[in-house]
Amino acid sequence: MMHPCGLLTSQHEPVPLKSISVSLSIYEFVAGVSATLNYENEEKVPLEAFFLFPMDEDSAVYSFEALVDGKKIVAELQDKMQAQTNYENAISQGHQAFLLEENDSSRDVFSCNVGNLQPGSKVALTLKYVQELSLEADGALRFMLPAILNPRYVLSGSPKDSCLDVKAPIVPLEKLPYTLSMVTTINSQHGIERVQSNCPLSPLEYLGEDKTSAQVSLAAGHKFDRDVELLIYYSEVHTPSVTVEMGMPKMNPGCLMGNPSAMVSFYPNIPEAQSPNTCGEFVFLMDRSGSMQMPMSKQDTQSRIQAAKETLILLLKSLPIGCYFNIYGFGSSYDAFFQASMKYTQQTMEEALEKVKLMQADLGGTEILAPLQNIYKGPSIPGHPLQLFVFTDGEVTDTFSVIKEVEINSHKHRCFSFGIGEGASTSLIKGIARVSGGAAEFITGNDRMQSKVLRTLKQSLQSVVENVSLSWDLPPGLSAKMLSPEQTVIFQGQRLIFYAQLTGMMPPAGTTGEVCLKYTLQGKSFEDKVTFSLQPKPDANFTIHRLAAKSLLQTKDMGFRETPASDKKDVLNLSLESGVISSFTAFLAINKELNEPVQGPLTRRDIPRPILASPVLRASGTARIGLCMAQACDYGSKSKHMFLRKSSPKMAKTSSSSNRTNLETYHTGSNLFEKPQAEENHLVQLISLQNANGSWDLNEDLAKILDRSLKDIMAAHPAELVDSSGWATMLAVIWLQTNGKDMKCEWELLEQKAVTWMRAHAGSTMHSLVKAAITFLNSSVDPAIFAF
Repeated sequence: MMHPCGLLTSQHEPVPLKSISVSLSIYEFVAGVSATLNYENEEKVPLEAFFLFPMDEDSAVYSFEALVDGKKIVAELQDKMQAQTNYENAISQGHQAFLLEENDSSRDVFSCNVGNLQPGSKVALTLKYVQELSLEADGALRFMLPAILNPRYVLSGSPKDSCLDVKAPIVPLEKLPYTLSMVTTINSQHGIERVQSNCPLSPLEYLGEDKTSAQVSLAAGHKFDRDVELLIYYSEVHTPSVTVEMGMPKMNPGCLMGNPSAMVSFYPNIPEAQSPNTCGEFVFLMDRSGSMQMPMSKQDTQSRIQAAKETLILLLKSLPIGCYFNIYGFGSSYDAFFQASMKYTQQTMEEALEKVKLMQADLGGTEILAPLQNIYKGPSIPGHPLQLFVFTDGEVTDTFSVIKEVEINSHKHRCFSFGIGEGASTSLIKGIARVSGGAAEFITGNDRMQSKVLRTLKQSLQSVVENVSLSWDLPPGLSAKMLSPEQTVIFQGQRLIFYAQLTGMMPPAGTTGEVCLKYTLQGKSFEDKVTFSLQPKPDANFTIHRLAAKSLLQTKDMGFRETPASDKKDVLNLSLESGVISSFTAFLAINKELNEPVQGPLTRRDIPRPILASPVLRASGTARIGLCMAQACDYGSKSKHMFLRKSSPKMAKTSSSSNRTNLETYHTGSNLFEKPQAEENHLVQLISLQNANGSWDLNEDLAKILDRSLKDIMAAHPAELVDSSGWATMLAVIWLQTNGKDMKCEWELLEQKAVTWMRAHAGSTMHSLVKAAITFLNSSVDPAIFAF
């Protein structure tokens, strides 16, 4: 029997998608991406393919084009409804057509329709986008190319116009019939120190002796088992900067694209408050859906729910005495530890810890809206502003509804969000943080959830930076109009990016301007200034203009169904003017220059998705959807073709109930990934023994962790200096300083509580007590770290 030629699926069918190539250009703090999808129809019948892929929600997609058998066809950005109608008409007339649009349910998922792919035809589809690069705690710039699209939990009764529940065949990674390549060029006046990645890279190649330009590539043979993450380290990343970009020559002056635009980047050195806030209502909303049984990463088999439980223990131990707190778990349903937020005491902390130990990923799907609404209905506690911490792997389809709910209640709280694992929805995680003035973090690869969460808690305990303002000192006749909303809250370690439009007469070459960032902290005024050249730089991609447009769109575009009617026209007009895609626009390219229209019914071909090459996953029977999910429609007759085209291009829907069942198979009723109790980390054990006030009790459990007998500890107790709790607390702190240096960011807050308690408890004997504890534990810790 003859097999079909070309690359095959596991069902021995030809696969139209052959490869994906990505060209990444990083300049200072922004990235430009060009991604090309190469298709080839090796069959004797015409095909229609449907391609679904993730993208960071901050991305501004501005270009889409097709190269069909050597002929270039540039897509036009149109009103989405009109573009869909035009696509339908083109296909029915036998023309080749290509449609690119945002998914109606999430800003970070795009779909691409390839219509009427002729037998033997080759098509290269290229989309281009720009985005800001986020800044990590260690100063690294982070670029992430999403390579995983998790199944999104679909609510019962939700609109059936989302393509997020499309299913495709699953194959092992080694049998995936398409490849990914990525070449990255980096340019920075700050100097490039190094580039790190969670994926194998080629050696970094500097393109000049001053190390301001470099190139690196993904190593050959990359598999779709994780997001591709790059960390770029510059020599002077904290230096403020302003870049001015020329406007489009053919655009009318006064419009966004016609005038020069400026991008302002500040990394203010905000001092740390000496005494963190002890007030606040801290509510932790934890995802307990079945997918939380998944391992944190391919490299770390610890489950997400187990990492979350350890994180909650650290959070509970790190909260300040006198605050209020509560913990919610959510899935298809939700529950709370307490009916209302409770005052943080030894009793309430112990009760919460017992409930944390019993937490499982056993609540089915991922429905976050209902618990959010319940939290917001609760009465505010005077003097204790609400700080909401949301943990989720982001697998929801009602993203815009959730963001809208958070925005409506943004006046009463700040939301700190954490995306767990590769594939977490950037639209959800970044969106709820952005609209509430909070901060977003993603925990992927070898990241520790505990480190990122505790760093964020520390930020939330710092005094709020107030009266934030940006002022310009420009030559006469030139003014700056802010294009992006000014942030009202700044956290320590946060970088700010602003966009502005320069209007008026541009001065001669060599002229400079100045911009100043001012803010107040605990009644003191601070300011950062930067002087910059007013000579605009040309950029063929108009990166700054389009990032400014994206920033504006994010403030008004709340999704195809959620955006208020009063804002829809503004979103549509801004999108069409800037060329940046939105919920109300789509790119359409039609090839009308074929000698004759494509004839014959279209044939369905599924482009497979990968299964993670993890023995743990295979053993549990679970899988995740990879970078590509593509599908084509199989029309058995002309009448069926015409019938199905009425609902196209939202092809091949599956019901929300079947998708729900698929997701719930993540949960098997047992903790497959839980670490045995005997293997618990000693650090976690020590922290779990700490009291709410910061002290430790002297007992056998503490002695085991200190690797000393209780008898020896009691014998060494300097009773003349402090009581047994004081002695136990000092030994615990010295143990932390000796054995947990690499994880200090995780226990720093609870250590502060312990030291504060010790100073009040030991008084003038503190110095002698520290020396006694260091001697007893044979520690090399310098007593000076306690700053007597």
